[in-house]
Formats: sequence, structure tokens, C-alpha cells
Amino acid sequence: MRVVHVVAAALLDAAGRVLVAQRPPGKSLAGLWEFPGGKLEPGESPETALARELWEELGITAPELTPFTFVSFGYPDFHLVMLLYWCRAWHGEPQGRDGQALRWEPPASLMALPMPPADVPLVEAMVAILAPAQAAINPPRGLPKVAPV
Repeated sequence: MRVVHVVAAALLDAAGRVLVAQRPPGKSLAGLWEFPGGKLEPGESPETALARELWEELGITAPELTPFTFVSFGYPDFHLVMLLYWCRAWHGEPQGRDGQALRWEPPASLMALPMPPADVPLVEAMVAILAPAQAAINPPRGLPKVAPV
């Protein structure tokens, strides 16, 4: 099975909201919301690929990207390995340069958005860190509820 390596960014604004982009018509999984990013090109490091993708998709430069987590997910026709980075500072105003809609959402609100299946565990990990009170009420799938001490 073909393995596809992609990188994505969780852009966090000063209010703690996360930027998500809607996949445009004509692309696979059109209409779903996702973290900005894209495929690694041959010979590219993940950080170089993500910086390129953020410029191409959003028109921003990100001087500091911090690795957060990853997902390995099997789709019917390929296997996806996606690395997710934190991005807390950037230059420029994010714009949907590919015609994609953008929106800023509180981390816990991401769980209600229609997203590609591979993004769901990334959102759950993010919510567990950024919105612990929400995660305690609705823990990520596969994690037990823990009573406060």
C-alpha cells in the first residue's frame, strides 16, 4: 500500500483559537475542515515542507514550528502519516489562497466540525491539552474518564 507523508500546522491565535481550512470542491474529502498543510516533496524535511505549504496555502511565513504529535491512518487506497506542528507566531494575515474557506475555532469546538478521519485523533490530543476542562467532560475516544482528586 502506498504511504503518503504530510505535515500540518495548528495555528493558535492570541485568543487560543485554532485555524482550520475547508477542503475546496473538486478535491478528495471536499467540504471537510482540516489543519493547513500538505504533502512532503522528495528530499524535503517536514519543517521545510510545512513552511512551503503555509506560504502556498495561506500566504504566511512561520519562523517557529514546534512538533506536537502525529497520526498514522489507513485510508482504503493509501496509508497516511501526518505530522502536526504548533504554530503560535507567524508573519502575514492567513488567507485562503486556494479558494478555501478559513475559520478560527476554540479547540473544543473542533470536535463538532466535520473533519477527515485522520484528523480526529489530532483534534482529540489537542483538546486534551488546550481545553482540559472540556476533555474531562468528554474525554477523547479510547481514554477513560478520570475522577478529579
